[in-house]
Formats: sequence, C-alpha cells, structure tokens
Amino acid sequence: MTQKNNYTLPFISLVFLFFMWGFMTVLNDILIPYLKDAFTLNHTQAMLIQFSFFGAYFIGSVVYFIVSVTSGDPILRLGYKKSLIAGLLVSALGALLFYPAAQFHLYGFFLGALFIMGIGFTLLQIAANPYVAVLGSERSASARLNLAQGFNSLGTTIGPLIGGYLIFTFFKNAQGSDAVKIPYLVFSALFLLLAFFIFKMPLPRLTSSENMEKGWGALHYRQLVLGMIAIFLYVGGEVSIGSMMINFLELPDIGNLTAAAASTYVAFYWGGQMIGRFLGAVSLSEMKNKTLKYLLMIAIPLLAYVVIIFTSGLKEANIYGIFLILNLIVFLLGKSIPQRTLFLFAFVNIVLLFIALLNGGAVAMWSIIAIGLFNSIMWSNIFTLAIAGLGKHTGQGSSLLVMMILGGAVLPVIMGMVADRFGVHASYIVPVFSYLYIAFYGINGYKPKVR
Repeated sequence: MTQKNNYTLPFISLVFLFFMWGFMTVLNDILIPYLKDAFTLNHTQAMLIQFSFFGAYFIGSVVYFIVSVTSGDPILRLGYKKSLIAGLLVSALGALLFYPAAQFHLYGFFLGALFIMGIGFTLLQIAANPYVAVLGSERSASARLNLAQGFNSLGTTIGPLIGGYLIFTFFKNAQGSDAVKIPYLVFSALFLLLAFFIFKMPLPRLTSSENMEKGWGALHYRQLVLGMIAIFLYVGGEVSIGSMMINFLELPDIGNLTAAAASTYVAFYWGGQMIGRFLGAVSLSEMKNKTLKYLLMIAIPLLAYVVIIFTSGLKEANIYGIFLILNLIVFLLGKSIPQRTLFLFAFVNIVLLFIALLNGGAVAMWSIIAIGLFNSIMWSNIFTLAIAGLGKHTGQGSSLLVMMILGGAVLPVIMGMVADRFGVHASYIVPVFSYLYIAFYGINGYKPKVR
C-alpha cells in the first residue's frame, strides 16, 4: 500500500495549504460587517455569507460521498495530488468571481462566489486532512494534524488583520462593495500559484486502486457517526462565535469598538487557536524526551505572551496571559490523551460562554476571545478519533466529516436569528450546546465500535 518515504517535504507543502484556506475562511468574518453595511442587511441576511460558504462543504461532500458509494472512493482513484490541485483551481475561480460581484454590486453574486470557493475548499479538506493523518504513524496522527492546523490558525490570525486593514482602511473610500476587488484578485492568483507548486511537488501516493470499495462501509463505525455530529457542532460553534464577534465588540456595554478596531481582536480569537494547536502538536506528540517536551509546552505560550506585548500593549498581554496559563494547565491535565483533552477543552469553553453571557465589559469580551485557545485542538482530535480504525473506508469517512462542516452554515444563521430577536449578547447561548455535545464525545462518543 505504501512505500518507504521521507514525508517531511510533502508535509511542509500541505502546511501551506492549511495556512491559505485558514486565511481565506476567516476573511468571511470581515466580509459579514462590511457587506452588511454595503447592502443594508440585518444579522440573519448577513449570515448568509457563512451559509453559502459552509453550505458548499455540505453539497460538495454529499456529491463526493454519493460517488464513493456508487463508484468507489475518488481520492483512491485520482490520488491526493490531483485532488489537491483540483481544489485549488476551483478556489481560485471562486475568488476571481468577487471582481464581477463587486462590479455589479450584487449580494447574490457574492454568495455564489463564496459557494464556489467553498466547493474548492471542500476538495482540499477531504484530501488534505486524512493525507496528513496517514503521513506517519496512527498514534501521532493527532499531533501532526494539530501542527498542520496550527499553520491553518496562523492564516486565521493574520487574515482579520490584513483583511480588516484592506477593507476597512486601505480601500475604505471605495464605492459600494468595490473594496474587495483587488484583494480577492490577489487571492485568486495565490491559489493558482499554489496549484502550480503542488503540481511540481513530488507527493507520495499512499493508496492504490485495489483498495477501492463501493458501499456505505464508513457509516458502520460508531466513532465516525458520532464524530460527524461533533464536527457539525464544533465548526458551527467556532464559526458562529467568530462571525458575530465584531458586532459583539461594537456593543457599548462590551467593547464599544469600531469595526476596524474590533477586527484586531478577532485576530486574538483566531490567534488563540494557533497557539493552542502548536501546543497541542507538542502535547499530543510521541516525543520521548519528557523534559524537552514540557519545556516546549512552556515556551510556546511564553513566546505568544512576548509577541502580544510588542503588538498589543502590556495591559492586553497581561489579560490574555492569564488565559495562556490556563490553557497550558488544561493541556497538562489532559495528559497527552486526545479524548481527555477534548473533553476538558469543551468544558472550559462552556464555562467561558456562561461567564460572557452573565457579564459585560472586559470580562465578557475576553471570555469570548479566550475561547479560541480552547477551540484549538477540537477539529484535529475529533477528526483523528473519528477516522481511527477505518482503514479502506478512511477516504469515505473523511468526506462524511467534511460534509459536517455544514455546521458552519447552519449555526451562524441560527445565531443571527437569535441576535435579531434577543440581541447580539444573548445570541452567544447558541454555541453552548455545541460544546456540551463535544464534551460528551470526549467522554464516550469517541469509543470505537463497528455496528
């Protein structure tokens, strides 16, 4: 099935993909308040941005699953390399369509462009996540995926800063929705360059056509089925929190910030995921030198604290530093066990959400921002726990998990409806239900069983 390879270079090439789709995905958090004003939308209408983008994951994954049931797993036939290139080309097309959408100033056109981009990202997710998982031992799969997701979070951290600056500051005098024209043309070109880079990169082929099998085999695994629900609720909760954050921080009794200033704090939220994922890559690794392992675990949040001092000011570094220490403590309590760590992180997020719901000002503001730190390992841990032991059904299982990114389309709209009815602050009750289920998955739902 496999040949002996040095997987370092292929892994590095995948890291660039994780970075780029993280960067692009989080730009939706900037698009929501921008297009909301440009087209005079309410919260529910504005959340159609996430509905279109993440709905594409569902549609694309359903099509993939149907093909895998009737004809066998497409990735096993095409190979990971061709699948990644196809995803990048479709993503480039979606980004390119932002130009005519802005030119004609049509909100529906924007939603269509986002849908096409989402289809491209679906292909990337289905191929890249299991590819990272199998580039080495199954035991260290969570660590590798956390490391790759760490660079994904680097993209989501930088995205709000660059996107906020370009859209709210550099192109702020553009007419209508024109501020997105040039940025998304550049993004389209970057996707094409990445596709060319992957085309030239010698990626190992880890599967062959002899393993292809038709049918519904993946759905016989309990850990996968329950993991699908966990992914749906995790992505929905994560995206809902980020999507509403600028509007939340603009509230007079929370932060009383402008949209441009609030976008900087969105970077704290997504940056927390980056810090936690790098920390998770070390914590969940097979590193034999325990002293070095714990030193690295201390060094990562310490470095993050120093960076925040130089970029955001001493006061904010001290506030965030408290949560960095808490994040490290909870990692240590997790004892490098993926399911245990997943449960503990979900529990902390439930507590943080209730603190934010029952308070205002800086307490509520930083409680919501800190959730990013504890979201960090959830995708990687759920994904690897869900596909563990699937064998030849791994590709099909991966498509089913990616299908559940649909949560990023559904929950933000529900949160928008709650915000329109009860207010933005109260709408943060919605993601509480996500983390309650994820806590269950970390306790019991992950347990492998073939039905």
